[in-house]
Amino acid sequence: MQPLLLAACLLACNSYATKTVYFSLTLTWEPAAPDGFERNIIKMNGQFPGPELVVDQGDDVEILVWNNMPNQTTIHFHGIDQIGTPWSDGVPGLSQRPIPPGETFLYRWNANAYGSYFYHAHEQSQIVDGLFGPIYVRPPQGSETPFSLITSDPAELRAIEKAELNTRPILFSTWNHLTSSERIATAMSTGLDTFCANSLLINGKGSSICVPQAEINANTSPVALALLGNSTYSDIGCLPAPIASAGFPFNLSGLPDGVFAGCHPSTGEQEILLVDPADKYARFDLTGVGQLSNIFSIDEHQMTVVAIDGRWVTPTPADAVQMSSGQRYSVVVKLDKPPAKYTIRSVSGDIAQIIQATGLLVYTNARNCSSTVNKPFVTLGGSNATANTLFLNESKAIPFPPVAPSQDIAQTILLHIDNAGFSWKWLLDNASFPIDLDESNPLLFNPSQATTQPNLTISNQNGTWIDLVIQPLAPISPAHPIHKHSNKFFVVGSGLGLWNYSSVADAAKALPAGTFNFVDPPVRDTFPTVASIGTPGFLVLRYQSVNPGAFLLHCHIQDHLFGGMALALLDGVDGFPEVPGEYRFGNGVGGCIARPGKKY
Repeated sequence: MQPLLLAACLLACNSYATKTVYFSLTLTWEPAAPDGFERNIIKMNGQFPGPELVVDQGDDVEILVWNNMPNQTTIHFHGIDQIGTPWSDGVPGLSQRPIPPGETFLYRWNANAYGSYFYHAHEQSQIVDGLFGPIYVRPPQGSETPFSLITSDPAELRAIEKAELNTRPILFSTWNHLTSSERIATAMSTGLDTFCANSLLINGKGSSICVPQAEINANTSPVALALLGNSTYSDIGCLPAPIASAGFPFNLSGLPDGVFAGCHPSTGEQEILLVDPADKYARFDLTGVGQLSNIFSIDEHQMTVVAIDGRWVTPTPADAVQMSSGQRYSVVVKLDKPPAKYTIRSVSGDIAQIIQATGLLVYTNARNCSSTVNKPFVTLGGSNATANTLFLNESKAIPFPPVAPSQDIAQTILLHIDNAGFSWKWLLDNASFPIDLDESNPLLFNPSQATTQPNLTISNQNGTWIDLVIQPLAPISPAHPIHKHSNKFFVVGSGLGLWNYSSVADAAKALPAGTFNFVDPPVRDTFPTVASIGTPGFLVLRYQSVNPGAFLLHCHIQDHLFGGMALALLDGVDGFPEVPGEYRFGNGVGGCIARPGKKY
């Protein structure tokens, strides 16, 4: 993917100067075959995934979206804080009205923080139709990095810094042969959570592969065997529909082929990452976009994780990195192996499905090699393929430099996650968030509406610290990647058991040492709940309300968001901003128009 960077004139000659950068994204709905199976998908400027948006930290960013699709849409900039611009967060019914077909909308925000981010649809389930693309915010030259913790050799440091300047995105997505609207209709007509994929894609490329049943069975984990009983995974590596229903009512009549079973092979392109060993290092920004969690590895190449969710961490080695939907991991890879083609692997990290995609890491001096190195660190089932495989230990990837949250907590809010009558429908805080929450009258524009829907919102005062305790209650609880819009949170703790405490401080006194980290906990915008069977788990997220506005807290698995696993955070209600007229009224229903005379 080539970066799309339409920059205005610099305000000064050096790279530290603040400037405004302009982008234009034209959205179309047209036939394509990312995995060899043709269906309509969303393209951005004629490509899929969308073009990379590259800016410098401190830049003001303007993105003009042209909706040439037959359906309304919005775009969210995942991980971007939206400090002072909550009307550009892209959530219909919360921060903006949807963009109707044939209309435009101008998003404006400041790139206040360096790192790897991405943009994606936030209307219905259009993200699974392909509306997503990478964002990279370059840190200022000379700013502090953790690279000296990798090596003290000056030549090596220069090579790592060069790799950082030339970092490349790798987006991992699930892909389905049904469109998002077809999958939604299937869930509602059958009562089933349609979580399985027909293929995995790496940067929008892949194939639908029919794995032999014997190989699927051989890679079935002991935990899955206990769930399956006398059954097996289907021919697409999916848990059978009756097991997926988790005891809720369902109807298999009319279930489309390929949703839970029915493998039909198709062949698409394979992603190839060309690297020059003379560079000594390569850097990649990994992004989980799909429904399933993803385990990434490169045969024979250990990685060093240097940033997570856009923020530096203490460099941490790993042969394999597992990421949930919405998470980003930046890694550097040393290019010190014999010239060859090395297999890149994307394997499902969820018990729901056994599925894999592959790409190639190709050394420039081995482009004509016919053979490929196949020495996996991870099996098809997501377990270690060697006795020495090193999975990322996130407890060692502490923030760099370390930072501690406040202990002065104004609110502790317990949020239960549970099913709501069907396996596809969900509750968060005893309510199921409507995917089409009064889109004509966003909560940001009229926060007083929250009094009529108290179970859908949480309010707080500007500047205060809040603890969110999230506890899934279902007997079989998968990991739910919880994403918070606007500023990041601290992941201060997690564990198993029912939460019966009035505060995190009380829980810390009662629970075993090590349950909580108040010194240097992870700083994230997306983090999964504890996966559990039989015993509920809990996850504690702590953040400070510093950006008044209406923001979403939700599971980033799109089917779960559509099923209602979300609520609105009304941050800083005592300091809610006045929405600019062009966003409150705009060009009809669509919102804001572009600035006259500007080139997008």
